[in-house]
Amino acid sequence: MTTPALKPRLAVMKNLLYAGIIGPLLFIAVFLVEGATRPGYSAWRHYVSQLATGDGGWMQVVNFLVCGTLVLAFAIGLRQALRGTRGSIGAPVLLALFAVALLVAGIFSTDPALGYPVGAAHVHTTHGMVHGLAGLAAFTLLPAAAFVMAWHFASEPGARRWAVYSLAVGAGIIVMFIASTTVSTMDGTGMWPNAPTGFFQRIAIITGWTWIAMVAWRELVIGGRDLRGGRLSDAPRRAAV
Repeated sequence: MTTPALKPRLAVMKNLLYAGIIGPLLFIAVFLVEGATRPGYSAWRHYVSQLATGDGGWMQVVNFLVCGTLVLAFAIGLRQALRGTRGSIGAPVLLALFAVALLVAGIFSTDPALGYPVGAAHVHTTHGMVHGLAGLAAFTLLPAAAFVMAWHFASEPGARRWAVYSLAVGAGIIVMFIASTTVSTMDGTGMWPNAPTGFFQRIAIITGWTWIAMVAWRELVIGGRDLRGGRLSDAPRRAAV
């Protein structure tokens, strides 16, 4: 039974975990719609962050800020949900830093590149450099968080599939990030015009952001502290089903 004293804590934790579902999935939905409807923009060729430039760029800026804020809230909720288990500090901290990187990426928009915005000169600014560093941090911190969560799931009876899933996500993000960066450079130098930079990056983003939502969902539905039953004890976590 949920005691009156625990109800506020449960409500806060649930809301924080829900943020981990809403933020990443909303981010994906927004950039997919924007990428498909923005004049002159190619989802195949251009980075997602390039949607923050040109007409209507404010939409992607807000998308970064909203997602970063919600993932930061989720990291706090995840820390509460995992308390007392392996990886209960490392994974939330890495996800919190990832969220901060998204916020920085939103505040400091990328520079025009690869022919977008149409007609804009390809320039290198401090603003764009900060964005690039934030992007590098984000695509480093997220797979690191996935690897820590794989380590966490490996310690839970019945959670082997989640451990394998998390490992695959972490590795996939790294491979796709390297691929998108490589082909972007080839496109920029003329070695591979119209290279699939955006395609590779979208695989990395959809894979990683969806993983965050899935972990948040798991903690809400089958997490160790029985949120549905209202328990916040330090009892061993239930096995995944």
